[in-house]
Amino acid sequence: MFHFTALVTLLAIGLYFFTGLQVGKARQTFGIKAPAITGNPDFERVFRVQMNTLEWLPIFLPSLWLFAIYISDPIAAAIGVVWIAGRVLYMTGYSQAAEKRSMGFGIQALAGAVLWVGALGAIGTRLIHG
Repeated sequence: MFHFTALVTLLAIGLYFFTGLQVGKARQTFGIKAPAITGNPDFERVFRVQMNTLEWLPIFLPSLWLFAIYISDPIAAAIGVVWIAGRVLYMTGYSQAAEKRSMGFGIQALAGAVLWVGALGAIGTRLIHG
């Protein structure tokens, strides 16, 4: 069973849902009517947080699950929590200023890379050694 990874998956999806709510709130605050996505830099940064999170989910979620299946559920979940923490730092930093997004982005990118490389290595090892 993969209870830890399942929980982290739900937390990541919850974070994405939260970023969507933030975009809706920012639309009201800055007067940006749908379907517009430009017009106010403060809104655009909130919108980019949501879009960048969406762009990373197809990298993160399969890597998370493959790592859990081939290596370890608790370790995958722990790295997944680091990914989520990086996304939260990215969100809070980028919402303030574009220059403040780098640390959070780097943390989540590193966590995603560890999951992806770990899963790839484990699958490759099993293919080679049966």
